[in-house]
Parts: sequence; structure tokens; C-alpha cells
Amino acid sequence: MTSPPPSLDPLRSWNDGAAKSSLVRFVELVTWDGSPGFVPEKERIAVFDNDGTLCSEMPVLTQFAFTVDRMRAQAPLHPEWQTTTPFREILSGDMTGTFACGMGEITKALAATYAGMTTEEFEHDVAEWMNIARHPETGRPYTEMVFMPMVELIAYLQENGFAVYTQTARV
Repeated sequence: MTSPPPSLDPLRSWNDGAAKSSLVRFVELVTWDGSPGFVPEKERIAVFDNDGTLCSEMPVLTQFAFTVDRMRAQAPLHPEWQTTTPFREILSGDMTGTFACGMGEITKALAATYAGMTTEEFEHDVAEWMNIARHPETGRPYTEMVFMPMVELIAYLQENGFAVYTQTARV
């Protein structure tokens, strides 16, 4: 059995080392038809969590920043939010108080900001926000707050027939 043909470096921003070598070997093993570890393309799946693996999570996840901005924009229509937990904590920027409310209560409050929206309205609002929003610490657009090694890895996996998904935290 011969090895698959060498390719250009698919993970250019990765340091040469065990992690990079293992990833490349794994992809070669599962995608090369002559390999004992071959996986048919329709069965190749990669799932990444969304806790800073792909993009910045500090001081909060991008999705949370979007939702907080949306909540602040809607707050004048909901004066009760100023005195209701966890809306009050979220709107005031009190992250310690917000997270002390528990994920169940936070999730309900965040869901209220999307109540009655269509998918198209949501996509429009996200696209508009992404055009203007900036990371609070770097001042850079959120679209620039991604980790290039992970962007390269996802592209590499997709080029090799993997379906790639992200998973958000379960609450």
C-alpha cells in the first residue's frame, strides 16, 4: 500500500508539531480510498463547539453581544425590563448579576428579544449588526475576531468532504 500524494500545507498558520501532524494524518487516513480507516464522504462529519474555538468569546460570545444590543434597542418598548430580573442586570451591563440569575432565566430573557421575528427578519438584523458592531476591547469588527487556525481547519475539512457543524451550549 502506498501513501496518498502529498498536498500543499492546508494549515499554514498552524505551528509545525504533533497537533498539526495528527490532524493531517487523520484526514489523510479517513479520506484516502486505499486506507483501512477510509470513511465514505457522506459519513464524514466534524462538529466544533462554540466556546471560543472559532471566534472570540471574551468578554462575552458574539451571539450574546448581538442579543444584548438587540435587547437594549427594544428596551424603550418594554419599560418593565428595567425592573425585572435578569433584563435589569443584562441592560445595565452587570454580567456578574446576570449570570447569578442562572442560564434558564437568561435564556428566557434572551428569547424574549426574538419573540415574533421571522427567520428573514432575524437574518437581516444580524447582517446589519455585523456591519456596524465592534468588539468592545479591540474595536475591530466581529468578522475579524476569528481564529485563523480554526478557519483553515474548517476549510481543510470541507475540502476533504466533511460536513462541518458548530454546536452551542445546551442549557
